Amino acid sequence: MSRVTLPTSCRYLILAARPDGGRTIGLRRARDLRQLNETLRRERLVALRVWALPSWAGGTGSESVSLKDQGELHTQLAQLLTRGVPLVEALEATSKSVAPSTAPRVERMRDMVAAGASFSDAAATVGMFDAVTTAVYRAAERTGDLGGAAKQLAATTRRQLRISGKAGTLMIYPAIVLSISAAVTLAMICFVLPKIGQSIKDLNTPLPAFTQFLMTVGIFIREHALWVLVGVLAFLTLAVFARRAIVEFVGRLARTTPLLKEVVLTQESARFFTVMAAMTKNGVTLADALGVAIGVISHPALRRQLTTLRTKLIEGGVLRSLIDSVEALPLPTRRLLMAAERSGDLESAFETLAGDMTEELERRSERLLAAMEPVLILVMFLMIGSLVVSIMVPLIKATTNAVG
Repeated sequence: MSRVTLPTSCRYLILAARPDGGRTIGLRRARDLRQLNETLRRERLVALRVWALPSWAGGTGSESVSLKDQGELHTQLAQLLTRGVPLVEALEATSKSVAPSTAPRVERMRDMVAAGASFSDAAATVGMFDAVTTAVYRAAERTGDLGGAAKQLAATTRRQLRISGKAGTLMIYPAIVLSISAAVTLAMICFVLPKIGQSIKDLNTPLPAFTQFLMTVGIFIREHALWVLVGVLAFLTLAVFARRAIVEFVGRLARTTPLLKEVVLTQESARFFTVMAAMTKNGVTLADALGVAIGVISHPALRRQLTTLRTKLIEGGVLRSLIDSVEALPLPTRRLLMAAERSGDLESAFETLAGDMTEELERRSERLLAAMEPVLILVMFLMIGSLVVSIMVPLIKATTNAVG
């Protein structure tokens, strides 16, 4: 089929009236004002003012679609296509189910498919899916089972959302606890400690060096709050530019920390087997599926060993002996894959391992969170407890001197 190219979408800043008479401000993406008005009409909004954002501010349409929206699209397509609904009509119905920011892309896909483009080419053109998902749909088009591929990808996406949810929980929980501790500590240093310290000084009681140091820091932050804020913003800006190095450092640290390294490896394995299950079930050859699935892995050892396996497999190596060389995978996992290869049922093995790894990730994440709680309590004690001690020690001395 010929590739059809449509104009890229633009982003608009809108001021619109709601049905209840209120006003709302937001961002919408559309090909032109006509499509923007149609989108707002479906949301029961009336545009009062519209500003077209420049390309550097509005983006070029390459922003990734959320995994939740992708899952919704897979689910709707699976339900409609397996019941005989034509693809164009299925895309039309699906555009009403996704988020307003994603609907214009689905509508562009519908227009392109109606004009003669293949579904996978349309998805790649509008940037709807990642390379893995696009490859699965492209393989399904060759076999004529687009609905089956959508059903498989819907299950895969639900599994990925569970994996991402666990990873998010592991990151958010300590971040919230540490942020609250830091905020309480900062408030005590800037406002509570200087007042108490000054009161103790007025009683002619010398302050410990640690208390005096904290008082000096707190007074400096309070009196130069603007400059401190500028410094924090500058630090955050540098962190954004150096985010790649920071992410790599955090990744290396996570892969060497007890308990956490097992969670990281399980998460990478679950992602790998999820992709392999989705691709092999839709007719993608094992070597091609490995080439795509390896791209979603960030664990260096696992990625390196799987790359070596794929290279030797293409060169004519025996799969069952190559699997045993992937020592980053647990021994039971390797034995299961070797048995599945002998029986010719690798597709089911990948699906089973994807589900098992996802469940194992949940168990390991719960254990890790349970282990993190006492560590976080200790950190909170060190942050806040040290301030309490810096206040109580001079208070006790002042009281002793007053009694004496």
